[in-house]
Amino acid sequence: MREHVLSALVDICGPDYARVARSVDTVAGRRAGFVALPATPHAVADTVRLAAGLPLRFVVRGSGSKIDWGTPPGADIDLIIDTGRLNGMWDHDVEGATAEVATGTPVHALQAALALRGQRLPVDPPSRTATLGGMLALNESGPLRHRFGTPAEYVDRVTYVDAEGHPGESDGEDGRPGLAEIKGVITSAVLRLQPLPPARRWVGTAVATPPQIRKLESAAADLQPSAIEIDLPAGGPAGTLAVLFEGAEAEAVERAEQLAALWGAGAVVTPIAPPWWGAYPFGHDDVALRLAVSPDDLPAVIYSLGDAVGTPVPIRGSAGLGRVHAVLPGSLPPDRLRGIVDSVRHVLLARDGRAVVIAAPPAVATQIEMADRHDLF
Repeated sequence: MREHVLSALVDICGPDYARVARSVDTVAGRRAGFVALPATPHAVADTVRLAAGLPLRFVVRGSGSKIDWGTPPGADIDLIIDTGRLNGMWDHDVEGATAEVATGTPVHALQAALALRGQRLPVDPPSRTATLGGMLALNESGPLRHRFGTPAEYVDRVTYVDAEGHPGESDGEDGRPGLAEIKGVITSAVLRLQPLPPARRWVGTAVATPPQIRKLESAAADLQPSAIEIDLPAGGPAGTLAVLFEGAEAEAVERAEQLAALWGAGAVVTPIAPPWWGAYPFGHDDVALRLAVSPDDLPAVIYSLGDAVGTPVPIRGSAGLGRVHAVLPGSLPPDRLRGIVDSVRHVLLARDGRAVVIAAPPAVATQIEMADRHDLF
C-alpha cells in the first residue's frame, strides 16, 4: 500500500517532489505518512483526487509556521500537501491595481517584488515565513490591520481545489464559499494592491500600567496612524506603546512629531520599528490566547487575566483595536488552563469580547478547547 501511494504521488508531482515523510514533517506532534509538492493547480487537483479516492487524510502546508494552530486533527495525517512549488506572481494587470499570486509564495518575497514597482499588499503577518496561502487560510494579520483591515479584505477572488479534487473559483459572494469555508487547497488569489508609502515613522513611549494604554492610544487615534501596538512583558521592564505613521516624508514626520509632543517627555520618534514590532510574543512551548475586546475595556481584561493566572502575563498586539495575544505557560496543567480561559471569557462576556486559544504544545492542545478555523476570521 505504501509503495503504491508513493508511486502514484511521484507520477503526479515528479520523482524529486513526493516522498515518505521525515521527522520534520509533523502535524500536532505526529509524523505524517507522505509529503507531496505539486507544481500546478492541475497537479494539486490530481493529488487531492488521489487522497480522496484511497482515502488519505491530508493537510495543506505552506512554510509550516501555523500548521499546529487550532484544533488538532483527531487522527494521524496520511499526507501533507506542500504548496512550496505554487510560487510567484502569475499575473499583474496593466494598470497595476491587482495581481494574481500563487499561494505558496512567501509574503515577504511578494512584498519585495511589489516594492520594485512601488506597490505593496497592505499586510504584515507576524509569522516571518508566512506564505500567502497560509496567511489567507487563517486570516493572519499584523499591526497594519489597525488601518487597512484583514488580508481577506484585499482578495478579489481565489482559485482552489476542493476536498474531492474539483477546481473552483470564488469571490465569497452569492453563496460561493469564503476563505473560512474553503475545504481543500487554495491555489492562487487575485489581490488588490496599494502604492508603497514613501516614508514610515514610529513613535514609542514607555507604559508602566495597563490604564496608561488607553489614554496614550486616544491621543494617537486622531492623527490617522497605520498601526498602534502595545508590548507588555511580564515581570520585566516597563512596557512600550508604539505608533506607526506612513505617507510622504514630510507628512509622516510631522504627524510623528506632533504625537511625540502630545505624549511628552520620554516619547521617541524613529524610522526604525521596535524589535518586538509585528512579532508574536509566544513560542512553541507556550499557550497563545487571543483576546478581542473594545480598546476601552482592554486594560480591565489584562488585569483580570493576571488575576486569573496569579501573576502578570506577557501581552502584545493591536492596542488601537483591542486585539492582542497573551502568553500562558505551556507547563500549566490542562485543568488549570481551562479554568484561566473560562475566567477570562466570563469577564469578556459582559464586555462583548471573546477569547480563543490559537496555539499550544501538542500534548496540551488535545486536552483543552482550541480555536477552530472560523474563530480566526
